[in-house]
Amino acid sequence: MLYSKNKIALVDCNSFYVSCERLFNPYIIKKPAVVLSNNDGCVISRSAEAKILGIKMGEPYFKVEKIVKKNDIKVFSSNYSLYGDISRRVMKTLKQFSPEIEIYSIDEAFLNLSSIKNEDLAEYGNKIRKTVLQWTGIPTSIGIATTKTLSKAANHIAKKEKSGVVDFVNSKQVDKLLEKIKINDVWGVGNQLTKFYIKNGINTACQLKNAHNNWIKKNTNVFGSRTAAELKGVSCIALDIHHEKRKNCCVSRSFGKKVTKLEELKESITTHCLNAAEKIRIDNQTVKKITVFIRTSPFQKNKDYYANAKDIDLPIRTNDSIELVKQALIALNHIYRKGYRYQKTGIILSGLNDIDVYKKNLFSLVNNEEKRTKLMKAIDHTNIRFGRHALSIAQAGLKRKWNIKRQYSSKIDTASFDFLPIVKTV
Repeated sequence: MLYSKNKIALVDCNSFYVSCERLFNPYIIKKPAVVLSNNDGCVISRSAEAKILGIKMGEPYFKVEKIVKKNDIKVFSSNYSLYGDISRRVMKTLKQFSPEIEIYSIDEAFLNLSSIKNEDLAEYGNKIRKTVLQWTGIPTSIGIATTKTLSKAANHIAKKEKSGVVDFVNSKQVDKLLEKIKINDVWGVGNQLTKFYIKNGINTACQLKNAHNNWIKKNTNVFGSRTAAELKGVSCIALDIHHEKRKNCCVSRSFGKKVTKLEELKESITTHCLNAAEKIRIDNQTVKKITVFIRTSPFQKNKDYYANAKDIDLPIRTNDSIELVKQALIALNHIYRKGYRYQKTGIILSGLNDIDVYKKNLFSLVNNEEKRTKLMKAIDHTNIRFGRHALSIAQAGLKRKWNIKRQYSSKIDTASFDFLPIVKTV
């Protein structure tokens, strides 16, 4: 019975955005599919079948449109509210397997498995994988190792394995497997460092692992030394299991088409403000300063470029959507200039702090804060239950012609009863 000091699993959702779409569109399972970025610009998620057909990550959609049509690849506009909801379900499931979890991104998490026996790691990894698939419908790949960088490398191999789980802790072929990983695929090795390593004959993760420490320290920075040490099995990057609340909250979007009217800019700023306020209320935070910004496209030919921003310091900390929208629209009126074709607007909430800080002030009773807080809770509860913007305010508008381009949207909403699977009995 053996226990290693560090045993870290990296759980990564396979083609996450595509997998989320497949949950509600089972007819595209095992068929090539891609998800596009905002305004249907670039490919940001590909199924395994789409990868085989030559679709590259980050490729502008217009460049791959011929391949898409020729091979009947299913295309989806991004649906971040769906992906965020499914991500929360996946992470909640993973917490069943380890109390120490670092949510690294929307589709990745590191788990501390140090309490699991070495000989049980692969089986435990398979149990995690099967449970996540059963409870959420999302397929995953799992890499297990003694450091975070090695677990990333193990996960890279796991994506190509039928089992979906690779255990470096008990493997006697770690160097052989690391030899299969190109240097640019090593976690922590960026473009410039990749060029430098290749120039000096380091082309794989294994070669970096076996490079001399003194050479690494002399020719790279502290991050390069840390990555090389982690590949050798020396833990240099601790699990970040303490979720720090955000200090700023930014919501911005580029328009699906250029906007000239102040009324449409007001609708977009109001919508962004409502989304931002909802986010900080979820984190039990209040805001002290609002920044509103607008800009035209810097790539317009023969058109004047205009960009501006306005800060407003709030006299009283708040997370009240109505008050924040009121202040944001005041800021917008200061910076709006007629005659420009605007491409993007956004709002930044800064100076965030816990709701318990400065909870009471001289104006609490005057402003009916207790009633306003209950109102915000009612709005949030309704929107969570019946879908985002089920309850909104008039300034957000209804038609929203300025909204981002989503030509291929599946329009799936996990808060809508219309998207519940239908079971037919014979």
